[in-house]
Amino acid sequence: MIVLGIETSCDETAAAVVEDGKKVRSSVVSSQVDIHRKFGGVVPELASRAHLDLLCPVIEESFHRAGLSILDIDGIAVTAGPGLVGALLVGTSTAKAICFSLKKPLIAINHIEAHLYANFIDEEPVLPAIGLIVSGGHTDMVYVSGINEYKVLGRTRDDAVGEAFDKVAKMLGLGYPGGPAIERAAQKGDAGKITFPRPYLPGSFDFSFSGLKTAVLYHIKKHGCKDVEDIAAGFQAAVVDVLVRKVLMAAEDEGVGSILLGGGVARNTVLRKALEEGAFKTGIGFFCPPPALCTDNAVMIAGLGFVKLERGERSSLSLNVCSNWVLGSPLPPLIRGEQGGMGGCRVERDSC
Repeated sequence: MIVLGIETSCDETAAAVVEDGKKVRSSVVSSQVDIHRKFGGVVPELASRAHLDLLCPVIEESFHRAGLSILDIDGIAVTAGPGLVGALLVGTSTAKAICFSLKKPLIAINHIEAHLYANFIDEEPVLPAIGLIVSGGHTDMVYVSGINEYKVLGRTRDDAVGEAFDKVAKMLGLGYPGGPAIERAAQKGDAGKITFPRPYLPGSFDFSFSGLKTAVLYHIKKHGCKDVEDIAAGFQAAVVDVLVRKVLMAAEDEGVGSILLGGGVARNTVLRKALEEGAFKTGIGFFCPPPALCTDNAVMIAGLGFVKLERGERSSLSLNVCSNWVLGSPLPPLIRGEQGGMGGCRVERDSC
């Protein structure tokens, strides 16, 4: 089965052609980093406009690299949430138009679930597992008993870890995106020289990084930015300590066979190494996708789409997008407002 995957949840315009869920025929990603760098973060309206300009050429390039025609596909998988609403609408509208014209099946994909599935493309992780998704918009810890079988154990109560990296990098004048910038600076610093608090939130698997970010701000106000590398190293160490400790505690409590890591922040080598060492000491497996499949991409969307399409799952051409689509729950339906017409379309508050 040949599946076209489309990903436009944030600031990466991506398309991929994947065969039978694992054989990657092509993967094209167009990054918008240069567009958003001067603002120090993603500007939703600019992201949506860039997707409009880039998506069709990216899809065409994905078929060119795959040596296939759009007529060769058996279905389309598209990210319907969570993410930026405008950006998601560009991808889903394009996918629906193609499916309508070709009479091909459509399947809506949860972006967080796809990050988990990225671990299954090249390997077969031991299940059940604890999955940790860390990115600019998400910090979620999930009990994974199978593909499409999840239980959310904890989420961030405020900033996502990637968001915290971006904001601290901006404080330190390291630029955007903040994750790679912090890691580069931290390599030259001493993590033990400046110690920041660890927000462990005892008795909970939730996360909180807002206070840690504020602690860095107060340190800068008091001492300045003369030790940028040491501040970056101390901040990164605090984040990694919290993530690793929480994941290992969950793994022990749930009695799982492995740990799965995913999301853009999964490219952080310090985090990967710490989790791998922690898993080894605990006697369980550790799995993480290659760097190209950690950041937003359409391979994971198409791969997961194959699994769902093969099971007979289908999405309607009237499917909605949801900026806060919770993992493990169905995609909320589009509900007609009291006044009718397109202006009256809304999603019930509780559905997201």
